[in-house]
Amino acid sequence: MSETADRIQSDTRQAMRDRDKVLVDTLRLATHELKNAGIEKKGSQGLTREVASPADYLEESEVVQVLQKLLKRRREAARQFQEGGREDLAQRELAEAAVLEAYLPRGLDPAELEAMVRAAIEETGATSMKDMGAVMKIVVAQAAGRADGAAVSAAVRELLS
Repeated sequence: MSETADRIQSDTRQAMRDRDKVLVDTLRLATHELKNAGIEKKGSQGLTREVASPADYLEESEVVQVLQKLLKRRREAARQFQEGGREDLAQRELAEAAVLEAYLPRGLDPAELEAMVRAAIEETGATSMKDMGAVMKIVVAQAAGRADGAAVSAAVRELLS
């Protein structure tokens, strides 16, 4: 099992003892999503070994992807609640997003991202926006969950144009 998934399980138990409802709910949701991702991976790869949890099938990078997807959903829901005038629900979604962020790796600062994009442009020999896909492929793989796809895309667009 990945280190992050282990941490989520132990923090869930502690949050239950502390009666922290937002933390418990958020971590249970994360555990549920990790379990589903593990079941999906097990089924698609024909894995048969017995484990305590389907999340045991996931690598650390896959756990990070699941958490990023959950974080994106929380932020989008908060935005929609704010637009709908439901500030109370938006605040709950933002609180859950803050919990999820604590389990994700530290993000790249803009200078690090720019250096990574420049290196990928140099590596691929990209000269125009037509080459954006090749550059994005390299940068997304190198960033490995430490940078949002939109931020990577914006940096690549800026440097290629």
